[in-house]
Amino acid sequence: MLMIGPPGSGKGTQAERLSERLGVVAISTGDIFRAHVKGGTPLGIEAKRYMDAGDFVPDTITNEMVRSRLCQDDVEDGFLLDGYPRTTAQVDYLDQVLARGGQQLDVVLQLTADDDELVHRLLGRAKETGRSDDNEAVIRHRLDLYHEQTEAVVAKYAERGILRKVDGHGGIEDVTDKLMGAIESPSRVSIAGGR
Repeated sequence: MLMIGPPGSGKGTQAERLSERLGVVAISTGDIFRAHVKGGTPLGIEAKRYMDAGDFVPDTITNEMVRSRLCQDDVEDGFLLDGYPRTTAQVDYLDQVLARGGQQLDVVLQLTADDDELVHRLLGRAKETGRSDDNEAVIRHRLDLYHEQTEAVVAKYAERGILRKVDGHGGIEDVTDKLMGAIESPSRVSIAGGR
């Protein structure tokens, strides 16, 4: 399973909640990058340059990290990817990695919200957490990147018939219930465009 959506849409929070409800491991590329940054690892130092500018960390770094994580034993009964893939090249790479293990994605959940709401949320989070990668210019750049690159990923999964769009507005419990409903009811699949 994959959770996709723009920065600030609640992916991380919802991935953790779905992981608990479904009994599968949540794999967040953002959390892994931040752990490397905090630990001052070579990967973290390189990744931080991109993260602070609001850019995507290059595929070569991200792909290797995800491949390594998906080889661990705790993903055998299922997993929920949060924050990957973000580009169509990463979709192709993920397909290859999963195929080698005899796996494929069953469902892709897309959280949606409008850009102004997302900027407001992320600026609030920046004040609370002191994240250096959350100022308005960087946030808007990240949203532009999402719309330019990641929406092509969404379109690919929509073509496969595994995309479920879920409105990310509302309380945390509300959104979790909407996501669970989308997982359990394939009739809720939407391939409509828009932000």
